[in-house]
Amino acid sequence: MHFMLLCSINEQEWEKVPAGDRDQLMAEYGQLLQDLAAEGHLKAGAKLQPIATAKTVRGVKGKSVVVDGPFAEAKEHLGGFHLIECKDMAEALAIAKRIPPLKVGSCVEVRPVDFLEPPV
Repeated sequence: MHFMLLCSINEQEWEKVPAGDRDQLMAEYGQLLQDLAAEGHLKAGAKLQPIATAKTVRGVKGKSVVVDGPFAEAKEHLGGFHLIECKDMAEALAIAKRIPPLKVGSCVEVRPVDFLEPPV
């Protein structure tokens, strides 16, 4: 089964974490991703640029409208994602619990993936 790990963070709170601590967390994150790839779990993933760079396309009365900013008003925003392959939800949750920024209050939503087409 494939699962999407949607990693959200409060950018203002992240900036309050001392730079050395952030660097350490990101080094741990890099090691985790290497481990997941070696274990055959990691299929894809990326870190997203800050929320200030976001645009949202909304459908309004049959037309597409582009607006600045995130899709929804929230304190936390999507900061990155990982597509993983696991035997079940329990294994996916165990992997999600290993994501280092959880130590400073981020959150990870774990969702099963239904592909519209078979994965490449």
